[in-house]
Amino acid sequence: MAGGYDDRDGKIWMDGKLVEWRDAKVHVLTHALHYASSVFEGERCYNNKIFKSVEHSERLLRSGALLDMPIPYSVAEIEAAKKATLAANGLTDAYVRPLAWRGSGEDMGVAAKRNPVHLAIAVWTWGAYYGDAKMKGAKLDISKWKRPSPETIPFAAKAAGLYMICTMSKHAAEAKGCSDAMMFDYRGYVAEATGANIFFVRDGEVHTPLPDAILNGITRQTVIGMLRAKGVTVHERHIEASELEGFEQCWLTGTAAEVTPVGQIGDYTFEVGALTREIATEYEALVRS
Repeated sequence: MAGGYDDRDGKIWMDGKLVEWRDAKVHVLTHALHYASSVFEGERCYNNKIFKSVEHSERLLRSGALLDMPIPYSVAEIEAAKKATLAANGLTDAYVRPLAWRGSGEDMGVAAKRNPVHLAIAVWTWGAYYGDAKMKGAKLDISKWKRPSPETIPFAAKAAGLYMICTMSKHAAEAKGCSDAMMFDYRGYVAEATGANIFFVRDGEVHTPLPDAILNGITRQTVIGMLRAKGVTVHERHIEASELEGFEQCWLTGTAAEVTPVGQIGDYTFEVGALTREIATEYEALVRS
């Protein structure tokens, strides 16, 4: 599969049926296009098995509920649709993108209760999100944008609108030759990268931001469980900017990122150390088990 994402061969599941990839379209007056009424998931399929598939489907429904946008499908129906989409495209190793949104309807304004909620699922082959950074360590910029207060956004939802500042941050990072950007939160604590959670190592112990203003990623939770099973102490806490110079190792986690080492954040450097390599290798084995 190659070319623009709107011009490919294959099938996309939309509202209960498989349609030709190029025919998977929405109207220009779709509510989500104007008011960001959209939620999504990012999942990876390894050896014909989507890792943590049910957890992702459950989170998609929770995200919709948090946006006051009930998605008219059950977890079981979403699971069946994902499997059907993979089969229709002949893929056993793929990235999986379920997307729910408010479409066009009787309402065209901020309120849109009378507009239907749609669901689509697309799958495609996707390699390492950060390219060769998985070996060398990614280089991160420090974003000027901050993750907002929980009083201003539904931070526990994987909602499209919350990624606006992430896109701007990543564009700015790429212009500087970086792979991504690290963001602070509204209080000035270390938060996350634009699409991944972040971990640090100091004296054999792991430190990761408390998810009280950021999405508590499924990969994040998986890696914390793996570390604790290995007997590694994990501190979920607020991390001050001044602490960055004292950390020895760093990595990112996410469905797309998987476990990606970080070699530099701004002027701070980190080694791609033993624990980073171990957890990356063990995560790779887990998702393919």
